[in-house]
Amino acid sequence: MGIDEAFDAFQKTVNEDIHKTRLARERRDLFKTALRGERDVLEAFGSGSLSRSTQLKPIHDVDIIAIYDPDEHPEWGSDGPSAEEALEHIRGQVNRLMSQSSGTHDNVVRHTLLRNHAVKCFLDDPDDPDAFTVDVMAALRQEDGSLLIPEKLNTRWVPADPEYLIDQVADHQRAWPHFRPLVRVLKQWRHTVPVEGRIKSLVMEVLALNCMPRSGNRSEGLKTFFTAAAVQVNEGVWDPAGLCGEIQPDLDRTGLSEALAEARDIAERACAAAIEGDTDDALRLWQEIFGDGFPAPAAPAKPASLITGTPALITPRPIKDAPQG
Repeated sequence: MGIDEAFDAFQKTVNEDIHKTRLARERRDLFKTALRGERDVLEAFGSGSLSRSTQLKPIHDVDIIAIYDPDEHPEWGSDGPSAEEALEHIRGQVNRLMSQSSGTHDNVVRHTLLRNHAVKCFLDDPDDPDAFTVDVMAALRQEDGSLLIPEKLNTRWVPADPEYLIDQVADHQRAWPHFRPLVRVLKQWRHTVPVEGRIKSLVMEVLALNCMPRSGNRSEGLKTFFTAAAVQVNEGVWDPAGLCGEIQPDLDRTGLSEALAEARDIAERACAAAIEGDTDDALRLWQEIFGDGFPAPAAPAKPASLITGTPALITPRPIKDAPQG
């Protein structure tokens, strides 16, 4: 198996099943259509990793942003109780339109829950740890195109621009068709990294946006990424739109930097082995980074003469009678 074929095979283990991806999009679009019919909703569109096509399996949730008419809600956008009131307004709309018992548009929502920025709408049993949800966020469009979104816990509205990231990812993908698939690979890789706490999915995506090349093959692209990201992560990973600050302030920067540096060293050896024509060794090195899911041939057995402490010639022991007990 060649290196390209191995990456293709590994990618299939990372990507979500196409039928499950389509189902998630259908559920998202169902909400978009319902909300667009509301008098006070100007726009409704998908956000999050599914809209950027960088989602990692399994898909448990999708994100929607509903842009509301400020003339219909003149109190929104100001710090204070309007942040929670906006979320309650969405919850009322979703229940009226989509509740399982009495929805006027469809009957899919079993339960709704107010979160800090969005209303989490459960389409499955809320007690199921893998329950599928649609997260609906209210927003007000600003003159510069950015958004104001409610923050319930701090009773305020904060700026955001999720469409900026969608556009940046799409632009990178147009330049280099390996980008989105490798973002998914890196999101899976983060689960193997020995750091304190977790690494947010968005951290890896923004690092990839900043550190991944826009041309070349996957091997060289990953080597370039690991090299640049090992340095950049020490400065923190920040909202690319420059509005929301650091994506994960509690990120274990040191632990992630060390893991990226280790992956960089292995990737350099893998690329060198490939240049020298040792494809099998290159594959084993990529497997060392990404785990057993990455296909690679088994390492050749060492000759007996190379095993430490074992003589090249082994003389059979003399046979003696012994009691069998």
